[in-house]
Formats: sequence, C-alpha cells, structure tokens
Amino acid sequence: QTFTAWCNSHLRKAGTQIENIEEDFRDGLKLMLLLEVISGERLAKPERGKMRVHKISNVNKALDFIASKGVKLVSIGAEEIVDGNAKMTLGMIWTIILRFAIQDISVEETSAKEGLLLWCQRKTAPYKNVNIQNFHISWKDGLGFCALIHRHRPELIDYGKLRKDDPYTNLNTAFDVAEKYLDIPKMLDAEADIVGTARPDEKAIMTYVSSFYHAFSGAQKLPDIISTLRPDEKAVMTYVSCYYHAFSGAQKAETAANRICKVLAVNQENERLMEDYEMLATDLLEWIRRTIPWLENRAPENTILAMQQKLEDFRDYRRLHKPPKVQEKCQLEINFNTLQTKLRLSNRPAFMPSEGKMVSDINNAWGSLEQAEKGYEEWLLNEIRRLERLDHLAEKFRQKASIHEAWTEGKEKMLQEKDFETATLSEIKALLKKHEAFESDLAAHQDRVEQIAAIAQELNELDYYDSPNVNARCQRICDQWDTLGALTQKRRESLERTEKLLETIDQLYLEYAKRAAPFNNWMEGAMEDLQDTFIVHTIEEIQGLTMAHEQFKATLPEADKERQAILGIHNEVTKIVQTYHVNMAGTNPYTTISPEEINNKWDKVRHLVPQRDDALIEEHARQQHNERLRNQFAAQANVIGPWIQTKMEEIGRISIEMHGTLEDQLSHLREYEKSIVNYKPKIDQLEGDHQLIQEVLIFDNKHTNYTMEHIRVGWEQLLTTIARTINEVENQILTRDAKGISQEQMNEFRASFNHFDRVSNQNPHSS
Repeated sequence: QTFTAWCNSHLRKAGTQIENIEEDFRDGLKLMLLLEVISGERLAKPERGKMRVHKISNVNKALDFIASKGVKLVSIGAEEIVDGNAKMTLGMIWTIILRFAIQDISVEETSAKEGLLLWCQRKTAPYKNVNIQNFHISWKDGLGFCALIHRHRPELIDYGKLRKDDPYTNLNTAFDVAEKYLDIPKMLDAEADIVGTARPDEKAIMTYVSSFYHAFSGAQKLPDIISTLRPDEKAVMTYVSCYYHAFSGAQKAETAANRICKVLAVNQENERLMEDYEMLATDLLEWIRRTIPWLENRAPENTILAMQQKLEDFRDYRRLHKPPKVQEKCQLEINFNTLQTKLRLSNRPAFMPSEGKMVSDINNAWGSLEQAEKGYEEWLLNEIRRLERLDHLAEKFRQKASIHEAWTEGKEKMLQEKDFETATLSEIKALLKKHEAFESDLAAHQDRVEQIAAIAQELNELDYYDSPNVNARCQRICDQWDTLGALTQKRRESLERTEKLLETIDQLYLEYAKRAAPFNNWMEGAMEDLQDTFIVHTIEEIQGLTMAHEQFKATLPEADKERQAILGIHNEVTKIVQTYHVNMAGTNPYTTISPEEINNKWDKVRHLVPQRDDALIEEHARQQHNERLRNQFAAQANVIGPWIQTKMEEIGRISIEMHGTLEDQLSHLREYEKSIVNYKPKIDQLEGDHQLIQEVLIFDNKHTNYTMEHIRVGWEQLLTTIARTINEVENQILTRDAKGISQEQMNEFRASFNHFDRVSNQNPHSS
C-alpha cells in the first residue's frame, strides 16, 4: 500500500496511476514513466508491443537507467518483473525510493537513512513527548508525524490537544492533514500498518517520512520554482545565498544544541532498551514457568483419539506457540548485546539485569523447557504406539465392515428397480450383462463377509470393550447378505423374460431406421435446395435452374411411395406393442426420426415446390428485362464511343492543317466546337440508360466494350482539346497584335511549328 501510494504521488504528475503494483509495472511502460517523472530525464523510447519480449525490453531499459545512477540491482531481473514476482517488484521499488527519495537527503554530514533520521530528530527536538530513535516503534503513537507537521505548519494541527495514549487519533490526524494540505498521499493505515503490529515496517515508514522531508525542505522555494520543470540555476543560487548569510550564525548554534540533544537522546534510548529487556525477560520466563508443568504432565488417556489430540496440541505448541518465543529469546540476546555495546561506546557502566533475569538464567530456563519437551514427545509417541496395538484388531474389523457396507450401499434398491419394464432391447441386454457382473462381484464378497464374522467372534473372545457395537454391526451385515442373494435371483428371472419379449420388435425397428434415414436426408436436401437463394446474371443461368427444378418434380411420386412404405413399418410395430401390452416408454434405438417428422417434412417439400416455381418465373422475367437494358446501352455506347474517337482525330488534324487568317481559323474552330456541344443530349441519354443499369445491379455487358466511365473520360477530353485549340488561336491573335507581326510571318511561323510537330509525331520516342 505504501509503495503504491508513493508511486501514484509521482505518476499523477503525468496524468496516470497504478492499481496493483505487481501487475501494472509488468509491461515496463509505467515503470519507465515513473523514472522519467522522479528523475526529470528522458529514457529511451519504449516498445509498444504486447508480446513478452517487448515487455522485457521496456523493463530492461528502466533497470539500465537505475543502474546508470550508481545503483546496484542484486538478483532483480526483467523476467521476474514481467512475470509479476511480488518480492522482486517491491524490492525494485524500494531501491528506486532509496535512490531518488532518500539517498540525496543530507543533514550535517550525514546522508540517506541516517540523514533523514537526524532531520526528524532535529525537527521534533522541541517536543518533549516525542523521541525519534528509529523508523519503526518510535512512530507508533503518531506524535512524531504530528510534530513534523506542527513544526513547519503550526496552524494545521492543535498539538496541545494530542494525547500519547490515543495513537489512532494522532495517526489519522497526521495522515489526513498531510493529504489535504501538504499534498502527501496517505501511504499508511493506522490500524494495519502501525498500531496493529509489534514492529511497523521500517521501509514503509521511511518512504512516508521522506515525503515530509521533501515537502518541507522545499517549502521556502520561490513561487516560480513550482511552475517550471527546471528552475533557473543562477536565480536559485542567488536567492539561497541570502538565506545562507542570514542563517549561518543561527545554524551553528542550532548544531551545538542538536549535538547536546543527540547525547540526551542516546541516553534515553539506552534507558528504553534496559526497560524493554526487563519486560521481555519477565514475560519470557513467565511463559516458560507456565509451559514446563504442562509438558511434565504424563496422565495417559484411554483412547487413541484422546492421545492424538494431545499430540496435536503438542504440534500446535511446536508450530504456533514456541516459534514466537524463540524469536523473542533471540531478540532479547541481540538487544542485550546492543545495549552493552552502546554503553561501552558511551563510556557508561555495563547494564546489570535484575536477579534471575540474566541471559544465562534465561538460557538455563530454556534448557529445562527443551528437556521437558523432549521427554513429553517421547511419552506421547510411546502411548500412541501402545494404543495402536490394542486397537489394531478392532480397526481391522471396522475397515472390512466399512468397505463391505460401502459396497452394499444402494444394492437392495438397485435390485428392486423396475427399469427393465421401460428399457429397449439393447438396454435389456446391457442390464443382463451388468447383472451377471454383479453376481460375480457378489460371489467375490462372500469371503469378506466370512472374515468379518470371524473377526467379530475373536473380538468377543478377547473381551473387547466395544464388543456390543461390533456384534450388532456384524448381525446387520449377515442379514443384509441373505437379502441380497434372494433379490439377485428374482431380478435375473425378470430380465430374461423381458429380453425375449423385446427381441420380436427389434428387427422392425432396425428396418424402419434403415429406410427412414436416407429418405429423411433426401427430404432435408430437397428443402434446402428449394429454399436456397439463387443469384444469376444471365438468361442461360435461370434457364438451367428451371430445367433442374422440373427434373426434381418428376421424382416426387416415387418418393411418396417410399414414405408410405416407411410409415407402414412403424404401424406394424405399434400393432405388436398393443397386442402384447409391451410398455414401450423408449423410442426406436436405431434412429431419432419419427413418423410425424417424416410427414411434416414431406408436407413442407410439397409446399415449397410451387414457391420455387414462382421464384424462378419471377427471376426469368427480371433477367429478360436486364438483357434489354444491356442491349439498349450497348447500342448507344457502340455509336458514341467511335464518334468521340473520330472527333479527337479530326481536331488533331485541324490544329495542324488550318489555313487562312487567324480570325477565319478561330471562327471555324468555334463552329466545330458548337457541333460537338450539340452532341451532348446523346451523352445525357446514355447516362440515363447507365443509371437504369446500375439501379438493377448490372455490372457486366457482353454486347459492348465501352463503359460509361470510358465515355465520360473521352467526352471530357474532347471538350478540353477543342477548348485548348481555340485558346491557342486566340493567344496567337493577341501575340500578333501586340508584336506587330504580319499575317505572312505568322503563316511562316505556323508552317515551321507544324513541320516540327509532324516530325515529333512521327518519332515520339526519339528524345
């Protein structure tokens, strides 16, 4: 939760966030974005693919960037992050937090964790009920967080109203104020992460406290620092130098005071460690004192279940109760050695615990516990072995009886079932085979019943304490065995009688199935063909479909005879069933096709035939209409297409062979243009015919090679060519009038140009 909140506090600056820290960093994209936000640098361009190789590539780019900042990534690989390894992912995030949020913290020649701790001690020094010595239990009462906020923003918290014995209120007040007014996200839960644990997680506390450091250490920056990605270095240096000169004297005094506070804090921490040792030693010795008598109790039990419960209690002691005490004992020794080392380094006298609470005393008590534990375990195992030997014979009886009872469960009900009365012949044969197998199984269990009776007799002779229950159970087994034998013989007789009766109609069922299946397939194929949507484009295609339909109709009388023969077989079966009063609850085992289904499909085929006739007639008429439209369009297109080509060729010759004055030529060309424009109604008429063809979805026309698109392009080229030729003559007139060139000179120029045009046309590829 803490690491997720820390990541989101930075990712929100880029307009995104994560929900699950193990899953959301697997593709590497948000991991690279996080590093860009917290470092202010651009990473290599990420891979946008969804494959595993793309994800590994992105994570490797992020890990390479972290390594480039001088951070060693031990045992953290891209594959583990991509696979969602929670341990490796959290380790990587903690490495990032250390490098970018904690490592750069520097206070009085100390950095990283020690620097952050010193900063907290300096800021909370004026608060008497706050003693910050570490990043775990020192923060449990919540006053440390409140003191940090009150020191920098006293208007946000009424510190005088806070109580040390109300950690929930203190913690939630600090978390809510930090989130609301300081833009520090809520990374911890008061109950789950701090108050509810004996030792809060150090990494989580450090991560959260580092947010306070960065929030308050930058609180006095210039306003324009916040609004820019990279503030001006010279401006910041100039401004900070003023702070240095103003506070350098006060800083020295504060440093001296902090050193005195640090010495006092060390002494207070030593006293707290002494108190903790005394308390832990007292609790541990008291637990040992209570546990040893329980382990020394050797009162035996009469049943193996009771002894097994004692063994289970002992295993719970080993698995649940003892391990925390082992950890407490180790922690006690570590605290004792740490305290003695601190006292020695501070030139203070060594710590002497209360009488009977020395480490050696605790070790002696622990040795007594271990000895009692070893003897208790040996006693438990011996008692269990003894009871196992006594109960072996009774357990053997229970096992054999249970196996037999499990086998006989439901057997009486099965033998009394009347399932053969509604079964088919194949089912009757299967029931007979099943019954034969049961008879074999029944004979095999005869030995087991005899063994059960023999064991019960032996238990009676040995005067077993639970003999009445054993005898009652044995009697029930023997009585049930006799009942099963009688029911088995009765069921065999009923099955054989029913088998002979059903064999008389099986052949008729088989004959019905052999003839009904192909006839049903024929009708389904006929219905599918009659309802099939046909798509044709020519008269020939629709004529072929009509011929095939007429051939199909010719087969219907013969098909009706086959239908009546199939129904006759079914009627014969019905007659036999009614005559002999056979309870035919089942259906034909060889087919699922019923007479009703055959009649329904036959009626549908007869109903679909005239519908198909109408559809073919309608389509034939439509294809005739389409063919008329094709011929109508082709007749006009085959005239207009060559006409346009001819006109294009004429314009080409006119532009080269024109004689007379330019005004005469211009007049001639405009008359020619008028004759072309007068042809436009025929083009429009062809457009109308083409529109009719498109409306009926005709896409091919074998009667002409001209399409409407060809005609349009040719018509536009014709109009463009005549207009360009007229424009050239008009330009020549303007040139002649502007330059004063005579008509004879213009003719000479034209003759020269026409000569080169002919040469160029004769050798189009010479250049």
